[in-house]
Amino acid sequence: MPAGAGRRGLPPGRHLCWLLCAVTLKLCQADAPVREEKLSVSASNLPCWLVEESVVAEECAPCSSFQAKTTPECGSTGYVEKITCSSSKRNEFRSCRSAVMEQHLFWKFEGAVVGVALVFACLVIIRQRQLDRKALEKVRKQIESI
Repeated sequence: MPAGAGRRGLPPGRHLCWLLCAVTLKLCQADAPVREEKLSVSASNLPCWLVEESVVAEECAPCSSFQAKTTPECGSTGYVEKITCSSSKRNEFRSCRSAVMEQHLFWKFEGAVVGVALVFACLVIIRQRQLDRKALEKVRKQIESI
């Protein structure tokens, strides 16, 4: 048979591997933290907590349904903290990441890792059994031919 002729595509079992890799990548992208939006360079558009000294007035808390609709800072994480700027005495909201949310994402990731590990462990066991059967069949044929 000339080079390049024969079956096309991936060998059996590789399709499943690529499928699992694609699913894992999709899960990781869904769990990836949302990056902060880039702020414009002009000082007038910058939040006061970036320009001057600030104090956290209210700790990081989930947004209410009203805040989720009206406050743009709620959009990225769903959590905000109230900031009071020292010089201008302005109160502003800042998006934040809560410990509860981080813990939830961590355990979600751990679950995905354990799930993928179990799938691949099962694939290894199945492949090992196939190889054992082939080896036993080969030995049986050698014994019969004597």
